[in-house]
Amino acid sequence: MLQILKKSGKLIVVIHEIYGINQHIMDFCDLLSKQDFDVICPDLLEREQPFDYSEEETAYLNFMENVGFSAAVDKIKDLLLVVKNKYQKIYIIGFSVGATVAWLCSEEECLDGVVGYYGSRIRNFNQIVPRCPTLLFFPQEEQSFSVDELISNLDKKNIEIYKCFGKHGFSDPYSTKYNEISSQNAFNEMLNFLKKHGDVKE
Repeated sequence: MLQILKKSGKLIVVIHEIYGINQHIMDFCDLLSKQDFDVICPDLLEREQPFDYSEEETAYLNFMENVGFSAAVDKIKDLLLVVKNKYQKIYIIGFSVGATVAWLCSEEECLDGVVGYYGSRIRNFNQIVPRCPTLLFFPQEEQSFSVDELISNLDKKNIEIYKCFGKHGFSDPYSTKYNEISSQNAFNEMLNFLKKHGDVKE
């Protein structure tokens, strides 16, 4: 588990991708901590080293077979039970499978906001109606489904959705799919969202 604690009244739980807690996730957590949040990123994979991007297929199979959405959600909900009385504001931010896990936790009463980056499997759980404000970022297109169709199916209260130029992984500077402009725009929108639903440092 990665923790950056600075005695803030606000906590962000970050949920990583299939690769685990890699450099992208560590950098992102560091950026959030500089906005005066406590940050916790549980290690859903429980392995010493994250997967490399070249191991995408292996990493995906490992997540689906050895972790799975149900166990990942249980782990995050257990963490929320531990921290919910320690913070004034609690948010979840997830990437890819982590975004889907965040979405599956969005009905929890203790949350003040959920942010999901390219959570493609949200399409399998689009019956969920978040209880807290929710911000979702999707790429222009995904290989296995229609982004526009998913967005139209998610037209519910409490949800803001942005379609960003680029592909799945556009926010990860270590990925070949990285798009600097889309990444920065999404990060700024995320900070605006957090500011709107709880204060962040200017």
